[in-house]
Amino acid sequence: MAWVGGTASAIAQTDHGIWTRGTLLGSLGGLRTTLADDGITLAGTDTETLLGNVAGGIKQGATMQGLTTITLQIDTGKAFNMPNGTVDVSALQIHGRSLSPYYLDDLQTANGTEAEDSTRLWEVWYDQGFDYGRADFKIGQQSIDQDFIVSKYSALFVNTMAGWPLVPSADLYAGGPAYPLSSLGGRLQFKPADNQSLLLGAFNDNPPGGPFANDPQSRDAGGTRFNTNTGALIIGEFQYAINQPPLGGTVTPGHAHGKGLPGTYKIGFWYDTGSFPDQAGSAKGVLSTSSATSGLPSLRRHNYSFYAVMDQTVWISPIVATRTLNLFARIMGAPGDRNLIGFSFNGGATLTAPLRGRTGDTVGIDLGIGQVGSGAAASDRALRASRGDAYPVRSVETLIEATYQAQITPWWQIQPDIQYVINPGAGIPDPLAPGHKLGNELVIGIRANIAF
Repeated sequence: MAWVGGTASAIAQTDHGIWTRGTLLGSLGGLRTTLADDGITLAGTDTETLLGNVAGGIKQGATMQGLTTITLQIDTGKAFNMPNGTVDVSALQIHGRSLSPYYLDDLQTANGTEAEDSTRLWEVWYDQGFDYGRADFKIGQQSIDQDFIVSKYSALFVNTMAGWPLVPSADLYAGGPAYPLSSLGGRLQFKPADNQSLLLGAFNDNPPGGPFANDPQSRDAGGTRFNTNTGALIIGEFQYAINQPPLGGTVTPGHAHGKGLPGTYKIGFWYDTGSFPDQAGSAKGVLSTSSATSGLPSLRRHNYSFYAVMDQTVWISPIVATRTLNLFARIMGAPGDRNLIGFSFNGGATLTAPLRGRTGDTVGIDLGIGQVGSGAAASDRALRASRGDAYPVRSVETLIEATYQAQITPWWQIQPDIQYVINPGAGIPDPLAPGHKLGNELVIGIRANIAF
């Protein structure tokens, strides 16, 4: 998912110079300041990504794809004298052409904003806080990638799987209720201690309500389907933070606010009550590639996954407090009989303020791994045996990404990016060279983020 930028304080600002204020449009002639006094925040961001495949894949070429996000938030305490409540409504305008489906055909798609062109409703929810901030309950149409399986440092990268990971993207109906989709449901958050959070959510498991292989975005092009007729997705996560700075606190060079180095650790699961197509078997219970198959996949009841997330600062410069070295990792697993992806991992490192005078910049490197489940691999082996040729058997796709995000102004970022994909699609056949796999891919591009 793209950078969203722009805090409420920055948005509800006075109009300073265009190069120093928090958003491109400033206070809109005082409108934002007036709205903020009544508890209303209006935010907008735009992300434009130019990427080109220069080697391997389906073919070489470049595309430009963009995402504009508009978000309206209401503090119900200020607006309606209902303390600790928040109303959120957001919409997406997606435009341009995605690179991955036309040039790459990889599992770990190249651009986190890739989606079909549309103007669509994204989220509509109400969040009510309780017990002096110890708990809150959010209900409505939600995109769960905003709350669950989130890695702070992984979010820097352009590749899709640095945001919403590969396992749920490939294994849930429509990729789950995550960008650009959302589902009706509720999420409870409880903080048993200042450094601990427990999240539990229940959502519709299939945002557009179609079959597993059905194109989910075209089925609900406007984001207003509000499906409630399919299964339930239950998701839970425990978060444990260490050495966090106090609210509003600062870090001095070489020190972590008098404590150890800060980090956040998460473990979680999701469970889906729906039925999922067997990756190897047909409705007759034989391999889908067998001549005895009906051509229809058999279904397996329910689905699940377990995961863990780590974000850890490992070094703070003794000279420049904003220069930090951070490590991140996310690992997920799911049963291989009913899921295309049985295992996924992404992890790497980021360095903030890497150059003198560039305190707002960040450089990073990310490694992504996606392993095809046992059922899909068995289907490939059976097909190769029946054909009697060298038909490829899918295994593992590996991604290496390096990126540099430059903060040009408080509201504008420029981000050159390079990605190298080994064994694209985990080893799918090259459509132009039957019996051979797609060649390794080299993707180069640049992204711009603007908060307006």
